[in-house]
Amino acid sequence: MLAPPLTQEISRKTCILRGIRFRCPNCGVGKLYRSYLRQVDHCAVCGTSLGHIQADDFPPWLTIILVGHLLVPCALASAYLDLSAMAQLVFWLPFTLAATLFLLPRSKGAILGLMWALEKE
Repeated sequence: MLAPPLTQEISRKTCILRGIRFRCPNCGVGKLYRSYLRQVDHCAVCGTSLGHIQADDFPPWLTIILVGHLLVPCALASAYLDLSAMAQLVFWLPFTLAATLFLLPRSKGAILGLMWALEKE
């Protein structure tokens, strides 16, 4: 019987999904963030170096694209409800803020996972 390989090849998709779940792209167990968007320097479980990865402006850009693609069709569809401008603001501003705050760390995690996977190739 052959022994399992010591290093297992991890797919890009797996790394991205682990990043979306705020987990280390290498082991999938350790935490990716120490606060809302501040990534850890090293994984506490496997010791993988993560602090050097710079996602820069890609996660906010991706979040803007995603929120925009969710918000604009819904806002246009709600125009048929004949709501006042104040009612529109009361609904759409909190929705936009909540969607942005929800998606931003997940998009950053996905980008960090992808960049880590590309670095290992």
